[in-house]
Amino acid sequence: MRKTFNDELNKLHVRFAELGMMVNEAVLRATKAFVNHDKVLAESVIKKDPVINNCENDLEKMTLELIALYQPVTEDLRDVITILKASSDIERIGDHAVSISHATVNMKGSQRIAEIEIEIAKMGEYVCQMFQSVLDAYMKKNEERALKIAKDDLFLDEELRKIRKRCVTIMQEDSDSVISGSYYSLVAAYLERIGDYVTNVCEWIVFLKKGEIVELNPSTRKY
Repeated sequence: MRKTFNDELNKLHVRFAELGMMVNEAVLRATKAFVNHDKVLAESVIKKDPVINNCENDLEKMTLELIALYQPVTEDLRDVITILKASSDIERIGDHAVSISHATVNMKGSQRIAEIEIEIAKMGEYVCQMFQSVLDAYMKKNEERALKIAKDDLFLDEELRKIRKRCVTIMQEDSDSVISGSYYSLVAAYLERIGDYVTNVCEWIVFLKKGEIVELNPSTRKY
């Protein structure tokens, strides 16, 4: 019975890792597409979203079946619950990658603002590093690293404020930049929200180790 449970749990971990890799690729490609004005790359992210959704649905089904069949307790139950909850947050990160890709496609011939694109690129790179780090922290069950990653999210909050403020100033000075400024603010908000979902995953890593639900960065979170 124990061996069978462990085998099923291992399958769950493998599927979870697959979800993480797919979403990681989506975030990388979406941010690259936006910065490089690459609509073809952006469309490839959008087309792959159903695969990510199906993977998250599989994980939900697998975790619920595991709980029903084996009724795990203590650490085993925390392991399963963490996968159930973290996979939902990771799938939402994939949704935001798709939203960024839609923005890339929809901007069309909008006026570009170089100084804002530099800041967007900085945010994108930072978000990608955070997400890769949290996946590694989860696989290693590294609570200390998860806590550090959650604090890194504060940088994204500040970047979003800076970009929004600068966009408003530019749009007030040049009416031709209104459309592009709106898209920049929107994409920056998507990147900041990805950081929030990364922080959610950090919270589940803490739960996995301690069995306690601890809210990280509560003063900056938006739901």
